[in-house]
Amino acid sequence: MLYSLTQWNVPAVAKKMRNPVPANESAIDEGMAAYSKYCQSCHGENGDGKGDRAGELSVMPTDFTDAVEIKRLTDGELFWKITHGHRPMPAFEDKLTDTERWQVVDYIRTFANKPATPPAR
Repeated sequence: MLYSLTQWNVPAVAKKMRNPVPANESAIDEGMAAYSKYCQSCHGENGDGKGDRAGELSVMPTDFTDAVEIKRLTDGELFWKITHGHRPMPAFEDKLTDTERWQVVDYIRTFANKPATPPAR
């Protein structure tokens, strides 16, 4: 069964949440460590949704390099999605602290800020 991410509704209050963790080098490094451990296998090393396990999933993981889409989402929305999950993505409320989840949000934002890699010839 395919699960639609369009049904992944984030409560309005979550959308308004502000990230209390400044996106500094330390936070981004910590977010990268958590991302590498918990997110990379599906979302990919480059955040492009092409991780080693992506092909096994019922929906493609989010492509964090899609700057238009990622900039459309608030930090609160990303935090809420990381916290609660949505099949096939697990919830990380019990795996990562609040601070770690906010650091992952900071790290995810870095993918949309990188220039696109030109296609291989």
